[in-house]
Amino acid sequence: MGNARNMVFWIVLFLMVLGLFQIFSGSPPTARGNGQTYTDFVTAVEAGQVTEATIDGENVRYKIGTTTYATIKPEDAEITQLLIAADVPVTAIGQETSLLQSFLLSLLPFALLIGVWIYFMNRMQGGGKGGAMGFGKSKAKLLTEKNGRVTFDDVAGIDEAKEELEEIVEFLRNPQKFSRLGGKIPKGALLVGPPGTGKTLLARAIAGEAGVPFFTISGSDFVEMFVGVGASRVRDMFEQAKKNAPCIVFIDEIDAVGRARGAGHGGGNDEREQTLNQLLVEMDGFEANEGVIIVAATNRRDVLDPALLRPGRFDRQVTVPNPDIKGREKILGVHARKIPLGPDVDLRIIARGSPGFSGADLANLVNEAALMAARVGRRFVTMIDFESAKDKVMMGAERRSMVMTAEQKEMTAYHEAGHAIVGISLPKCDPVYKATIIPRGSALGMVMSLPEMDRLNMFKDECHQRLAMTMAGKAAEIIKYGEDQVSNGPAGDIQQASQLARAMILRWGMSDKVGNIDYSEAHEGYQGNTAGLSVSANTKELIESEVRDFIQAGYERAREILIEKNDEFERLAQGLLEYETLTGAEIKRVMAGDPPQAGEDDDGDAPETATTSVTAIPKTKPKKPKTPDAGLEPEPSA
Repeated sequence: MGNARNMVFWIVLFLMVLGLFQIFSGSPPTARGNGQTYTDFVTAVEAGQVTEATIDGENVRYKIGTTTYATIKPEDAEITQLLIAADVPVTAIGQETSLLQSFLLSLLPFALLIGVWIYFMNRMQGGGKGGAMGFGKSKAKLLTEKNGRVTFDDVAGIDEAKEELEEIVEFLRNPQKFSRLGGKIPKGALLVGPPGTGKTLLARAIAGEAGVPFFTISGSDFVEMFVGVGASRVRDMFEQAKKNAPCIVFIDEIDAVGRARGAGHGGGNDEREQTLNQLLVEMDGFEANEGVIIVAATNRRDVLDPALLRPGRFDRQVTVPNPDIKGREKILGVHARKIPLGPDVDLRIIARGSPGFSGADLANLVNEAALMAARVGRRFVTMIDFESAKDKVMMGAERRSMVMTAEQKEMTAYHEAGHAIVGISLPKCDPVYKATIIPRGSALGMVMSLPEMDRLNMFKDECHQRLAMTMAGKAAEIIKYGEDQVSNGPAGDIQQASQLARAMILRWGMSDKVGNIDYSEAHEGYQGNTAGLSVSANTKELIESEVRDFIQAGYERAREILIEKNDEFERLAQGLLEYETLTGAEIKRVMAGDPPQAGEDDDGDAPETATTSVTAIPKTKPKKPKTPDAGLEPEPSA
């Protein structure tokens, strides 16, 4: 629509300029009659052959006998005196401008200037409705999806949220079903959840199911550089909605306009607060908005104004969480509809191996698997493609071209072997999913652990075991190379351990010395927040002492396990150097001294489907190390 308006504007502008050119150029009409040269005309006059002449500006028509001729006089020619001297009757036609030409001549310059001004004002205001003066109009768009219509069948993994919104759709379809018992249609529903969980998709499904007008707008579309414009747009949006009632208005990212008032600068007169005030009045003021339902989405409920959240404005707050294992399986099924799957693909295994994934993450996982299958020329997507895609999404893309010396590769192998040995030895740690010394992302190596089921709680003994597994990389380097040869590889491990230990002490009350007090906001440097409760210097010192003790205890525990299982530690490190990537079942076989792959006559255990890939990653022998670039330093490993 915007492109069509721009094209029309430029066409009109071109025609106006062309008209001005024609007027100012004064192009004469084509002379009528037999064309003759000016020399022939002068010769005929001097010979007395011309019996009559008519002068019309530059055009000259004359008769010789009964024949009419025409010519164009030069600009400096004095033909009037020539004709009078030859006794030729002369008729002159006046060169008066017509009324229309005079009107256009005076109007077109002003029209041109006004048109250019309107165009640039329209562009400055973002192409708002109503031209240059339409920046106070609502930017809400009426959603009419004839193609690509989304329904509740396309929404999976968030059944409770879908049921809440299905009831709103039923309200719109059959209001008598609820009104006969005194029920009133909800005025608004707020969708709250982490990014990527499908809040906007739910809103599109409402539009596809309801069969009523559906207006969509972003919270940032209300706020403008001019004070009062946002409030004007809110009023206009509700006026449009009332005209199309019953209807649904979807406001995405409402936290852009609905932040708590008084939290910023500018008192109560700034643009955002005026816009929010108008939104509150329109949603539940003196004038009722019957049949207009507001659906909003945000992932930052904590910053919203309390007046916006009360019943009467948002009667329902629908939580849209990350899906559980059943939900992930359904979501994978929805996204896998359009891709051909191989016979070995089991979506439940993929769902079990992707805890914490949101709907957007799962869609990306399916897309990456399809791209990997297409890259190698397969006709369908296999389980190997899904496992490779999951590794890429969770650990980053492989960087096989990165130059590493033999010493750097060996230290990375021992570092990751330490993580894996301690993780397998401690029962409360998540099962080890994969270990690799191939650089991925910003890490030189990585050990991935995946829980067997969705985690809802964290226990004290589990946290201490996690600290031990996290510090196992540094313990492994010190055991193998000594205190003086420890690298900067454990930097990421130390950061993770510090965050976990501080959470245990400051938020979860897992320290007997600090007690059951939440110091997370008061403790300086934690989460970047120093507001709220203040603490004494002694308390801060006690907190830091406990954090250090928790981490040191984890380090000592990891060191003891690695010394006790030194043979398994050495075998696993050498196995990583040889094979570079090992899955959970392969790690256990290498620790026992067996080859990673069970032979035909070997009665080894089958691969664990819950925590390892279905098909083992192809093994590659290590290449001879290349000479590293000057100044190359090892990156922190996970």
